Amino acid sequence: MSHQPTPDDTNSPPVDLLLKALPAHVPAGPGGVARLRLVLVPAQPSAELLRHAVAHLAPVLPLLTDLGDRFAAEGHSLALVGGPVRDAFLGRTSPDLDFTTSARPDEIEPILARWGGATWDMGREFGTIGARRGDTIVEVTTYRADAYDGVTRKPVVAFGDSLEDDLKRRDFTMNAMALRLPDLTFVDPYAGLPALLDRTLRTPGPPEVSFGDDPLRMMRAARFVAQLGVVPAPEVLAAMTEMATTLEIVSAERIRDELTKLLLADHPRAGLEVLVHTGLAAYVLPELPALKLEMDEHHRHKDVYEHSLTVLDQAIALEGGDLPGPDLVLRLAALLHDIGKPATRRFEPGGGVSFHHHEVVGAKLTAKRLRALRFDKDTIKAVSRLVELHLRFHGYGEGQWSDSAVRRYVTDAGALLSRLHRLTRADCTTRNVRKARRLAATYDDLEARIGRLLEAEELGKVRPELDGNEIAKVLGITPGPVLGRAYTYLLSVRLDEGPIGPDVARERLLAWWAEQPESR
Repeated sequence: MSHQPTPDDTNSPPVDLLLKALPAHVPAGPGGVARLRLVLVPAQPSAELLRHAVAHLAPVLPLLTDLGDRFAAEGHSLALVGGPVRDAFLGRTSPDLDFTTSARPDEIEPILARWGGATWDMGREFGTIGARRGDTIVEVTTYRADAYDGVTRKPVVAFGDSLEDDLKRRDFTMNAMALRLPDLTFVDPYAGLPALLDRTLRTPGPPEVSFGDDPLRMMRAARFVAQLGVVPAPEVLAAMTEMATTLEIVSAERIRDELTKLLLADHPRAGLEVLVHTGLAAYVLPELPALKLEMDEHHRHKDVYEHSLTVLDQAIALEGGDLPGPDLVLRLAALLHDIGKPATRRFEPGGGVSFHHHEVVGAKLTAKRLRALRFDKDTIKAVSRLVELHLRFHGYGEGQWSDSAVRRYVTDAGALLSRLHRLTRADCTTRNVRKARRLAATYDDLEARIGRLLEAEELGKVRPELDGNEIAKVLGITPGPVLGRAYTYLLSVRLDEGPIGPDVARERLLAWWAEQPESR
C-alpha cells in the first residue's frame, strides 16, 4: 500500500509526536526531551504510525537511552537494529533486543559489564557480546562488513566502521532499519520502511548477491511470508527460483530450524507455497511438491497437495483447549499425512484410483524425511505414528466398532489421542456438506464413547491384570522375550474383554501358555 502524509505530519514536529505517544511513566532520560526526538531518514511515517511504533518501544526507551549514553561516553556509536525496529512499526513486541556498534568486542565488554554485571561471549570472533540486567538480555555486535566464499555459509568475518554498510549486509530491507542511540534517529538507507508498509520483501542489494552470500536467507524469506504476511518482490522470487540448488550447502539442522519457525507461524500455508513455487521445497520436503500430481481417491480436490495444505489449515484452526497451539507435531502430521500416496497409487478397473496402505508407507517416509532434517527422536516417533493412524477412524463406519475396537484405538494412540482427534477431523475436506456433517457426527459419537470408556475403565492407564512379576511367577519363567509375549497376550485380553479379574486372567494365561512351544 502507498503511504500518504496526514495533516498532523506537517503541523507537528517529530518531538511533539513522540512525546504525545509516550506513556506518562516513561522518563525523558538524561539530557531532557531533546533526547526523545525521532529523525526519519528518508521515509516519513504518518503521525499515527509513529505513535503506534513508539508505543511498542516505550517500555524499553529508558534502556535504549541508557545504553546509548554509555557507549557515547566512551566515544562509540550504538544503534538498535533489525527485528525490534521492524516489529515496532508492525505493532509487535520483539522478543530480542539486538544492537550494533562501532566498538570492537574488547571495548563492548567492559561497557556492558558496568551496565549489567554479567557478560558472555555470544561469539567474540563474530563481534557479539551478551549481557544481562535482571530479566533483560541484550546482544551487542560490532559493525560487520563480511565477505562470503560462495561455497559455504561461513563468512570471512570483517569488522566495519559504518552503520549503513552494516545494514547493507543484512538479509532484507525490513531488517535493515535502525535507531541510532541515544537520540533515536531512525536510519533507513535501503527503504525498508516503505517496503514494510507495502508488505513487500526486498533485499538491500541485488537478491542474487544476498542469497549467494547466505542461501539460508531464501528459507527465511518463506518464513517471513508465513510470519508477517509479506510478499516477495518479483526479483526476489526470481532469484530464489534460480538459486534453489544452492540450498544444498546449508546444514540440515539450519534448514530444520527455519522450517520449524515457518510451520509455527500464523499462516504456514503461504510460506510453504513459496517453497514449492520456487523449487526450494525439493531440497527441504521433496515429498510435498510430489503431491501436486496426485489426485486423491475421492476426486474432490485439485490434487493431494492442495488437500494437504487444507488439512494443515483446518488442523491449526482446531488447536486450543487441551492442545494449545502452535503445535509442531500436529502441524507436521497434517502436512505429511498423505505423502505415502504417490508410492501407493494404483489405477483400478473402471477408471478408479486407489492408495492402499498409504498410511503405512507414509509413516515410513515421514520418519525418513524427519530424520534427514535432524528432528529429535520424540518428534519423529510422534509424527510418524499419527500419519500411520490417520485413517483408522474410517473403519468405524456408522458406529459398528465394538468396545474392544474403541479401546484399541485409544491405547494405540496413547498420548497422541488429542492430536489424533484433531488430525482426523481436519482430514475431512469434502465439499459435500451432508457428507461432512455425517463424518463430524460420527466422530462426535466415537469421542463420546471414548469418554465413557475412559471414565469407566481409565483406559489411559489400562494394563494387563497381572503385572510382569506376577506373570513370571505364574509361568515360572525369567524376564525375556517370552515374558514380553505373555504380557502382550494379557493386554490384548484386557482390551478385548475389559476387566476380567486377576483369577480369570491367571486361567487365561495358563491356557495360552499350554499352547506355547516353550512350555513343553
